Amino acid sequence: MKGKIIKALSGFYYVASEDEIFQTRARGNFRNRKITPLVGDEVIFESSNQTDGYLLEILPRKNELVRPPVANVDQGVVVTSLVEPNFSYNLLDRFLVTLEYEGIEPIIFLTKADLVKDLAAMKAIEETYQAIGYHVITSKVEGEDLLELQRYFPERITVFMGQSGAGKSTLLNRIVPELALETGVISESLGRGKHTTRHVELLPICDGLVADTPGFSSIDFLEIEAVELPKLFPDFLAVAANCRFRECMHLNEPDCAVKQGVAANEIAETRYKNYVQFLEEIENRRPVYKKKKR
Repeated sequence: MKGKIIKALSGFYYVASEDEIFQTRARGNFRNRKITPLVGDEVIFESSNQTDGYLLEILPRKNELVRPPVANVDQGVVVTSLVEPNFSYNLLDRFLVTLEYEGIEPIIFLTKADLVKDLAAMKAIEETYQAIGYHVITSKVEGEDLLELQRYFPERITVFMGQSGAGKSTLLNRIVPELALETGVISESLGRGKHTTRHVELLPICDGLVADTPGFSSIDFLEIEAVELPKLFPDFLAVAANCRFRECMHLNEPDCAVKQGVAANEIAETRYKNYVQFLEEIENRRPVYKKKKR
């Protein structure tokens, strides 16, 4: 039988197949081959009833995320608060780079707009990312924001991501009130929300599947190589062909079209500063060595 893993909890994998849900376990040889099934995986499984199935094979993935652990994702809604916790260009760009690396289409959803006092700053954020070509949706009390977001859901697997306390569970509760997902309280000492989502699950919403997943306040670029980073900034890619050097890293090279774009205010300075910081992090990270088997 063929199906899709829609939930992983306590060693069980819940597989949707032909309008039914089957509770399954992974075969022991998965562990031997160091294969971990992920929510979103297309799988081959066997089951004589709905509670005692076994996963036999995981079909090839088009992508996979580590945080959250979901495979075959089509789009990622980066839920970013404008206040409480305060907006961070750096954090948003981290999520965007991660999604670009995995080939996942980003949608930026800005929450808590009703609490914003500096409207000019909010407009600058919207315009910065709209100019790059990203979909940007700003929260509205009237519900127009939900209609705008829901039109992206049909026939796609969507992941909600963003820092804790940004409002992911609150947003999903607005979309599907019967979910009644637990929402966190912002820790005043840290300015971060408590993690409130306990497991990964794909929820059927608006003719698509949506993952409600834990929010993280930081992302480590563990797999991205330095030479790949310039290609993960669409605003850099748009002008990179005009750089003197084909493999320009946009740092100290002469006649760099990206740096010229920043100087001319055609590329946001925040984006460039974050790019330089991310590049330093990648170049300075410690190599990860795998332990040899005895």
